[in-house]
This record gives sequence, structure tokens and C-alpha cells, in this order.
Amino acid sequence: MSILIVDDNKVNLFVIEKILKNAGYENCVSLSSAQQLFNYIEKNEQHANKVSIDLILLDIMMPEIDGIEACRRLQQDDCLKDIPVIFITALEDSNKLADALDAGGMDYITKPINKVELLARIRVALRLKYEKDWHAEQEQKIQNELDLAMQVQKGLLNPPLETDNITINVSHLPSFKLAGDMYYWHKFEDHRYGVILLDMMGHGISSSLVCMFISSVLRDIIKELSDPELVIKELNRYMALLHHPKIDYNYYFTGIYLLVDTERKIVEYVNAGHPEGYVLVDNASLCTIERSSCAVGFFDQMEVKKSVISYEDNIQLLLFTDGAIEVNRNDEQSMLNKLKYIASQKWSNVRSPIHLVIPEEQHAGQGDDMCIMMIHAK
Repeated sequence: MSILIVDDNKVNLFVIEKILKNAGYENCVSLSSAQQLFNYIEKNEQHANKVSIDLILLDIMMPEIDGIEACRRLQQDDCLKDIPVIFITALEDSNKLADALDAGGMDYITKPINKVELLARIRVALRLKYEKDWHAEQEQKIQNELDLAMQVQKGLLNPPLETDNITINVSHLPSFKLAGDMYYWHKFEDHRYGVILLDMMGHGISSSLVCMFISSVLRDIIKELSDPELVIKELNRYMALLHHPKIDYNYYFTGIYLLVDTERKIVEYVNAGHPEGYVLVDNASLCTIERSSCAVGFFDQMEVKKSVISYEDNIQLLLFTDGAIEVNRNDEQSMLNKLKYIASQKWSNVRSPIHLVIPEEQHAGQGDDMCIMMIHAK
């Protein structure tokens, strides 16, 4: 810890440093100009064992660079702006003092220096600095944990799939580090695949945690069950376990679960309250993946009915979460029309579905998670 004292008057420097050292503040550095202050900070930042600067006592009236300008420059540096500055001045000009505080100063004390007042203001400034540093440290820990959670969540997502009879490509774009959208596919046999796309209520940390819970549960369920009706009902049972009487709301998710059988040339599916996807059958007939039940987690028991789509040669399925529609809140219908048009075209070597729908410049800063999945079976 160190306190920097900046004043062009050597007597003031001597008096203030004497007061501080008598009060137990041993690490004090006296500097006679703002330029010396900047030089000291620069050398300190370059030093391997740099000293923490916890407070700057800064005279307002100094030649070349005055205290107010020096404070402004400190505020422009992200590494220095959190260092508290207490102005020391003989001025009684309230406008000048207001300028000093507007420039980023925490407080001020007038000359001649009152020992009791000076030490009291220093204690307040240091206490606030320590509290701010503590919160910054905690925030950094949270950010590190979020980064780890983000990597774990990414690890739960499948890579693209390309075989002789089926291709699956997905774009997954969280609005936050953690997402409430999730997708997964499982290979039962060479010709049978289970595929799910879901959108958890809300977004952010809580939704992503529930989403990861369901993702983990799904991996166990899908090993025992394949029928879409049974899978959705079992997921609903697990969502019911999260209900708590003291919480006013319960988590739920919308989703589409598909069972693709390329040998029998059929797709069985359940759409649980999810936006209707699009299906192109044999490059000719375009239809929708209609909703067949409510969202998963609304009720302890839910009625589920699966649908079946048959094809002869090939089938294309375009699935998406509502974030892909709401990216253009002023005209959601135009986004649906765009998705429908994409679904109606014959696909070839599409690696990033989202680029077909949304320009690169619109990918960042979205208010909701977005996920777009393209499945081509033959």
C-alpha cells in the first residue's frame, strides 16, 4: 500500500508526510509536480514488483499541469481511474472545487492542513477503496467461474454431423456467456438418430443451469428411450422435480424432439410449444413442424402426441429458437418468411446456418439466445 502526495510546495509535502507517518502510514511518496506523478506511476507499472497505489493527495494549484487536469488524465486510464484522489487546496472558490470533484476527485481538504480532518478523510477514502477492490476481486472470481461454466456448456454441444445418410449443422449464438438454448443428437444405430432442440425460459445464469441439468438428464433418458412421446414425458417429469412451493414461477422449456429413421424413411417428432420449424420433403412439399403439446415443465402431467412425416428420397428440416425470429422485433414476419424461404431451397454445404439468416454485424448484442439447426436426411 502507498499514498502519493503531490504538491509543488516543499513545506506542504513535509508537513503532510510527517502527519501520515506519525499516524502509521509508512509508505508515502512525495512528488513536486503532476508530471512527476505520471512518471512515478509509469515506472511503477513497469516494475516487476509494482507497489499498489491506494490514494493520491493532490494539490490543485500547480504550474504546467494543475491538479484538476492531472485528475482528468488519471480518470482516462482504466488502470488508474479507481485510485481515490483527495484534493488539497487553499482555494475558497466553490466553482473551482466543483470542477475538481467533477474531474473525478473523491473529496477535498483546505489549507492550512487540519491533522484530524486530513486523517479522517483519508480513512474514509481508503475504506471505500478497499471495499471497491474487494468487490472487483469477487466480480473477477464470478467472471472466471462463468468462463468455466461456458466452456462446460460448450462441451455439452455436439459437433456437426455428416454421414452418408444424414447431415446436421447448427449455429448456436448465446446472448450472454451462458445460454438457455441447447441442442443434442444421439446415434441409436447407423440409420436412427434422436435430435432435440430446446429453449429454456429466460436466458443467463439460472436458465443455463437448468438447461445443463436437462442436457445431462437427456443423455441418460435417451439411452433407455427413443420414442419422442416417452422422451418428452420423461423430461417433463424431471422438470417437475425443480418446482418449489416458495418460488412464484417455475422453469419450463419449449422444444422439438425428432427421431430420424433413414432406413424406414420416416421422421417422428413432438413439438412441445416450440416455434414451428419447416420441413421440405423430397425437394417438393414444404410443411411445418406443428405444435403438438404445451411447453415442458408447465404441468406435472402433460398430454403428448407425436407426428410422423414420411419421405421417399430425402428430407430437410429447419429448426430454430425464437431468438432467431425476434432478432428483428419490428418485423418478425419478415424473419419467418426468410426462414421459410431458406427451408424451401435445396441445401448444399451449409456449415453456418445463422449466416443465411442474419448478417455478421447483427450477431453481437442480441437480447436473446439464438439457435438454428439444419438437418438433411436421405
